[in-house]
This record gives sequence, structure tokens and C-alpha cells, in this order.
Amino acid sequence: MELNLKGKTALITGASRGIGRAITERLAQEGCHLHLASRSAEDLQTAQNELASKYDVEVKIYPMDLSQSSNVNALAAACSDSDILVNNAGAIPAGSLASVDEAAWRSAWDLKVYGYINLCREMYLCMKARGKGVIINIIGVAAETTEANYIAGTAGNASLDAFTRALGGASPVDNIRVLGINPGLTATDRIVTIMKQNAQAKGLDLNDWRELLGDMPFGRMAEAEEVADLAIFLASDRAAYITGTVMTIDGGLSSRGKLF
Repeated sequence: MELNLKGKTALITGASRGIGRAITERLAQEGCHLHLASRSAEDLQTAQNELASKYDVEVKIYPMDLSQSSNVNALAAACSDSDILVNNAGAIPAGSLASVDEAAWRSAWDLKVYGYINLCREMYLCMKARGKGVIINIIGVAAETTEANYIAGTAGNASLDAFTRALGGASPVDNIRVLGINPGLTATDRIVTIMKQNAQAKGLDLNDWRELLGDMPFGRMAEAEEVADLAIFLASDRAAYITGTVMTIDGGLSSRGKLF
């Protein structure tokens, strides 16, 4: 299927690992030039070298902390030519209301919630001036559930879900599409490490962590590449009439009414 992405330019945050890294790979395969942002300069350099060696695309990197508004503004100014924005940076800690203190809560939301909103604001203005654009927010399936033991994530993701729908409902007047993706548990390096730790805590060999997934849909987590495939379809002209919506990729997990 021709996605007509060749020659376009995409900005991806949280681009050096996990879902963000998988999205960069898929976009590069389609011929997209890339702006990659994350906190880790070393990981970004590795990604840049790998992508540039395999694909005939331009790859620029921006090691910066997007919880700082000044960095968001600088990134948007440097990447104002982007046809596509993928917001993916940030991880909100698990825990109950009592266990996630104000400092941890604010720090997480500065990156994942306000970081997304601020970059959307800046990049939307750039896209509006150019007369086109696509924004995809990678949010998380906790937006669709009410998990008290992931209360900061549930509340933050629900806010981004509503923000995405509201902005995407109004954006066609500017020839811009705004969408979201809610991945469920996904087998990124970070999650696999956590699962290995959980396996050891339960007396299992760390390499037997998959034994903990028996209650998961299809007996496994999603793969980052599966989320990436959905993202590049939504970014493409094949999805030209899709905006103001958030798509879930979790094997039906959230339809059970709970994540855990």
C-alpha cells in the first residue's frame, strides 16, 4: 500500500527508544526525513547513525528535556518544516494517590501532559501557516480506564485523550488532522525490564517473564512495531478523513474494564 510519505518531514519526541524508536524506523522506511528528540544524546546519536546507514533520509537529532517550555519552543522553531508531529515523550509513574507525591506528579505531567500540549500549540501554528499537517499523540490505554494504582497516569492520559479529540474536531478548518493512539502494555525495553524484575520477585528465572502474561490478550503484550504501523497509517494520506479520534491498540484489554 502506497502511503505517500516519501519526502515528508516528521518530528518525533521520545524517539530514541521503545514506541518512538519503532515509529522512526517505519517513517524512515517510507522515505520520511526525521527530526528526533529525547533526553538522551547518546541514544539519539545511535538512532541517527543506524537510520542514516540504512535509509536515504535526513536525520537530525535534538537532545533536550521537553518538560521545560523553553526547550519546547526551541524545538518547534528548529523543526517548523515538519509535516508530521508525533508526541511520544514521557512516562508517568505508577502508584496510588498517597504514594505519588506532588513533586513526582508535577514532574511527570510537565513532560507527558504539558509537554504534549505545549508542543502541539507551537507546531500547530507552524502547520497552520503552511496550510497542512498531522499531529499524532501517543497517549496510553489508561486514558480509558480508572486505575487507582496508576492514578497519575490515568488522569494525565484521560486529559490528553480529551485534548486530542477537542483539537482534532476543530482542526480541519486549518487543513490539519489531530489524532491519538492509546497503546496497551507494549514490549518495550523498559516494560520488559520491569517484567523481568517482577518474575524474579515471584521466584521465577528472569528469562521466564513471559509466564506472567497468561492473562494478557493472545498471551502477549503488543509489539512496538505494531503501534508504529498504526501511527504511520494515520500519518499518511490513506487516513485523510480521520481526525479528532483516538485509536486503541491493546488486544481488547481495556474492554475488560480494567488493566490489572
